[in-house]
Amino acid sequence: MGDKQIVIAVFILMYIVMIFFSKFRVHAALVSAALLVITGVMPAAAVPSAINWNVLMMIAGTMVVVFYFIESGEPSRIADSLMEKSPNVMWLIISISLFSGLVSAFIDNVATVLMIAPVGLAICKKIKIDPVPVIISIAVSSNLQGAATLVGDTTSILLGGYAGMNFLDFFWMNGRPGMFFTVEFGALATVFVMFILFRKYRDKVEVTKKTEVKDYVPTVMLLLIVILLIAVSFIPEKPEMINGIICMSIAVITLVQDFARHRDKKKLIRALKDVDYATLFLLVGIFVVVQSLTETGLIDDMAQGIIKAGSGNIFFMYTILVWASVLISAFVDNIPYVATMLPVVRTISLSMGLSPYLLYFGLLTGATLGGNLTPVGASANITAIGILKKEGHEVVFKDFAKIGIPFTLTAVFVGYVFVWFVWK
Repeated sequence: MGDKQIVIAVFILMYIVMIFFSKFRVHAALVSAALLVITGVMPAAAVPSAINWNVLMMIAGTMVVVFYFIESGEPSRIADSLMEKSPNVMWLIISISLFSGLVSAFIDNVATVLMIAPVGLAICKKIKIDPVPVIISIAVSSNLQGAATLVGDTTSILLGGYAGMNFLDFFWMNGRPGMFFTVEFGALATVFVMFILFRKYRDKVEVTKKTEVKDYVPTVMLLLIVILLIAVSFIPEKPEMINGIICMSIAVITLVQDFARHRDKKKLIRALKDVDYATLFLLVGIFVVVQSLTETGLIDDMAQGIIKAGSGNIFFMYTILVWASVLISAFVDNIPYVATMLPVVRTISLSMGLSPYLLYFGLLTGATLGGNLTPVGASANITAIGILKKEGHEVVFKDFAKIGIPFTLTAVFVGYVFVWFVWK
């Protein structure tokens, strides 16, 4: 059996276990990664570079700050405000999902989920409803809006750097609306999906007593993360791990200042224990397995397959590119996929005499939103499921699919049509 066949077999088995035996997700990812290293398919020397340390540091650092944020009572206070302004539970869920999307347009999807999920959990506890659909909606809305701006998602940053686009080009470019409007029209369409999904949640929302916030420092620290992440996004040629360094630095400052003020060793230990190490290990395994697809040339094979399937017909090529990207990024990290496909897309555009932006924006629409098809298709989804697991809620594939699939298909279809008519 060749290297490619081994990777395909391990990859498929890993996802089968993750989908049908959700309790063993972490084991499946780590064992799969180990098998690829042991068999020599994935060189051991390539493992450290395969792991996205920036994402891991962002998650770990933000989790620490979020622990103190929750302890302060601020999420419950925000939940109270949202509940006051919502006529019923359905609108409450829609509001917090849209809010998650808005935040995610300017900062990383994972960081968004870590910040907004505690508010969602606080709401669910107050009105006594199942938090699973609410947190999943927050995660998929976060993924959906990530491609709206140059700073919202790594794939957007990749496109901006490759195509020489600036922040404003994502809003308006060459006299035409850019990715921002593509994503926002898709987001508006998902509101109707949420109307259908949450149509039974018609109970009135009442706030009897507002939560008192004990400490505003964690809120300031969380806002500082947001501000710094946005600020550094405008710095050219910045260090690859700058976002992770920011989140970890703020986490250390938060830990130190809280201990200095309160001298509470138990709280310090709880903050460190509260980090979701299972999710971090799960991501490590997935990063290694996905990198093996690149190492063995399988992602290049996928790209060439798309070219062959759609050669000669602009609309057919565009359609295959968008929907193949959706399917591929449902299982493969969209960062290496987009990085691989950008030069391919440019070559196709030049050979067919097209403006490359039709295929650039089609690629970004499919690859960024496709991660919402599966619970392990995006780091934000994995993070959300980890948060729910810590709260005692095991999320199975069916739970996620009920929300993720209609969200994805609706948003991608709207974006697919919009980009075609605007940029053809």
